[in-house]
Amino acid sequence: MNKRTILLIIILMLPFLGGCSNQNSEPQQEAKNGLIDLSQFNLENEVISLDGEWEFFWNQLLEPGELEQGIMSSYVNFPSSWDKYSSNEAIISGDGYATYRLKFISSENEILALKIPKVRTAYKLWVNGELIATAGKVGNGRESMVPQYLPQVASFQAQQGENEIVIQMSNFYRPSGGLLNSIQLGGEAQILGLRTNGIAYELFLFGALMMMGIYHLALFFFRKKDPAPLYFGLFCILVAIRTLLIGETFFASLFPNFDFEIAYKIQTLTFYLGVPLILMFFRSILPGYFHPRIIKLTQFIAVAYALLVLLTPTRIFSVINPIYQIWTIFLIIYLSPRLVMIAKNREKDSWLIILGGLALILTSIIDIITLSVWINDSWPPLLKMIFQGDSNSSTGQLIFAVLYSLLLAKHFSESLEYKTMMGEKLTEMNNNLDELVFQRTKALTASNKKVEQQNLELEKNNQDLQKLSLRDPLTGLWNRRKYNETIELEWLRCLRHQRPMALLFIDVDYFKNYNDQYGHMAGDECLIKISETLKTSLSRSTDMAVRYGGEEFIILLSETMKEEAMEIAHMLLKSIEDLDIPHSGSLVKNYVTVSTGVSCMIPNVYSTYEDLVKVADKALYHAKSDGRNQVKYLND
Repeated sequence: MNKRTILLIIILMLPFLGGCSNQNSEPQQEAKNGLIDLSQFNLENEVISLDGEWEFFWNQLLEPGELEQGIMSSYVNFPSSWDKYSSNEAIISGDGYATYRLKFISSENEILALKIPKVRTAYKLWVNGELIATAGKVGNGRESMVPQYLPQVASFQAQQGENEIVIQMSNFYRPSGGLLNSIQLGGEAQILGLRTNGIAYELFLFGALMMMGIYHLALFFFRKKDPAPLYFGLFCILVAIRTLLIGETFFASLFPNFDFEIAYKIQTLTFYLGVPLILMFFRSILPGYFHPRIIKLTQFIAVAYALLVLLTPTRIFSVINPIYQIWTIFLIIYLSPRLVMIAKNREKDSWLIILGGLALILTSIIDIITLSVWINDSWPPLLKMIFQGDSNSSTGQLIFAVLYSLLLAKHFSESLEYKTMMGEKLTEMNNNLDELVFQRTKALTASNKKVEQQNLELEKNNQDLQKLSLRDPLTGLWNRRKYNETIELEWLRCLRHQRPMALLFIDVDYFKNYNDQYGHMAGDECLIKISETLKTSLSRSTDMAVRYGGEEFIILLSETMKEEAMEIAHMLLKSIEDLDIPHSGSLVKNYVTVSTGVSCMIPNVYSTYEDLVKVADKALYHAKSDGRNQVKYLND
């Protein structure tokens, strides 16, 4: 098993380990018919989840002492949202109010504590008739209640024998009401330890993600050409903010009177806006794998949903959450095969990309299920623990952030090292630039004379000597050897005189389809016609037409500005169309067309002619991906 496989296994397990980091090993014991016998446990040193069958009084707000006069609806599995229950064979809606009761048996009088998670969306809790915890204001209607998420620890005096827990809950703000996470009982020190560990872990997640977010925003601020750090930094900050609003909800502890709807809107927006940001980030580092229309559609849907969240109350926009979750599942399906393609094509640092993508996919699935009402009482305990632990998703997103921080840092370091090396080389060249240009120009003049003489001789020799020529034998254009000699010298000349230099990168559209349909001899004739058009287009002796390879051509234009280069490129595009070479296999038109990428630079000591070629090649890629038979120029 290699190191990367081991690392993959560790990373995939970290969300589960992180989500369980504040959990102690609990004895398995469930309530039956509203009673749980804990007399055999040392409660002071153990933590027990009070799961099982609780007494359930639907649409009744009863205090201790009043339950005997109430009408129990049924015994229900707890924890669970109450819209999964039924009363008199009618399904209960998410809106409403109810009272729960559980009795537990303790072996002795002792001080114990309860760890109470988030309750949807207000509650009051009594133990043995004493009110020990509240969150918000319980009411029988939206106007009479105040919602609040406030996980807390409440201590009480347990008595030997039977003890009674009574909880009133009401919900008119979320699609489902009730409690999705277990109430935990144990010694005061044990329960406080769980709460403290949970808050500490979530603050660690918040701090780590926020620092990474700010760092990458600073990178973008100082180098705005690359948008990847911007998208990545914003995503990290959104996840960091969300971490304070989920799980132990530390934000609610700091600001207990903060408006519930505003906090819930912020939590929802972090999810909605994070989806397009992460796809924009992937496209910025791997543009060839992600279609721009999908990105734009994702941005449009996210903005539309965000406006809906901002302009409507919780009870309205929370109903449409499942639709956005379904859309997110579609995007996960869209992302997954692209990770496979990246692995198959062996992209640079593909193992970091794949591991980060897998962490993101698992995180998204956990987020979707955690924010939904899909969690079922019948799920195995391990699955319930994973998808009911809010910090699992933040842990997975931290893993994703760490891996892609390494990726961006590696790319930045390599870029800096390359620029440093080239800067040193160009500085050295600049110190002797005049002499160097003179010597190279002299050498070029001598070389041209020699080439002309060799061409005359080669015309008389057979094809065995033809490989020594500087011209392509099929088209008569300059070949790559001549191009490699010329472009470096022209670059240095333009650098010395600070003149612009332009390059056209031309590719025949769907040429393989042409060869498949008409044969290679017809393909050769097609290339010859195109080459003749390129030759006749050059008006200056310093211009150069090159057969770069196969169906690819380069036009090198010294001392040419962008506007003139674009004019020449469009003229060539039209001239080749006017050749009207039949091509029924083309997906663009019924005759041969070309796509062209244009670049133009004024050389400086921090750039090389390879930069000129790379920009033209990138522009050509965009010309082809945006429909072919067009000219593209990229500003960067």
